[in-house]
Amino acid sequence: MNGQIRKNIKSGLKVAIVLKQDQGSGALTEGVVRDILTNSAKHPHGIKVRLMSGEIGRVKEIY
Repeated sequence: MNGQIRKNIKSGLKVAIVLKQDQGSGALTEGVVRDILTNSAKHPHGIKVRLMSGEIGRVKEIY
């Protein structure tokens, strides 16, 4: 599924995000979605979410 489309992402889904400090390297962080922070239906860099761990980043992969 595409992490750029908001309707594909629900609370409780396992995803891989890129954190702000990892944008240069592209390192991914896995976790479970707690909150969806992007209000628009689409975002070219990925929908911004908060994980259960509290980390915030943009969705790159959905599992």
